[in-house]
Amino acid sequence: MKEPRAFLDTNVLVYAHAPDETSRQRVALHLIERLGKSKSAVISLQVLQEFCNVAIKKLRMRHSELRVCLDDLQRMECVKPNAQLVHAAIDLHERYSISFYDAMIVAAAQAANCAVLYSEDLQAGASFGGVKVVNPFAQA
Repeated sequence: MKEPRAFLDTNVLVYAHAPDETSRQRVALHLIERLGKSKSAVISLQVLQEFCNVAIKKLRMRHSELRVCLDDLQRMECVKPNAQLVHAAIDLHERYSISFYDAMIVAAAQAANCAVLYSEDLQAGASFGGVKVVNPFAQA
């Protein structure tokens, strides 16, 4: 049985490269590997941008390392923003009172027909129009 499509929030990518968060890093790497093998992982351009910002500022990743990471991430489907996605995010922001940027993540997950959104930023167990939030680090 094929694994359902799953959206990875920025924190999953950050923890995968955070050497000071060994338990979360292990969880993130396992999740990325599992979803990568089943070709069910989805990210968005927003996630890539946020990851690059954190990787440079907080993880102090060298640009050459970051480019290698981006090459690996290109294997995942990437949702790009457009006016329709922004409208959907506005609707989600209004309906669920979540931040606009979180609403953009949820809208991207919905646009990609993902069943799961892996994130520690949104309330675990919450469901947004068929997309269920799962915190992969809840036990880490």
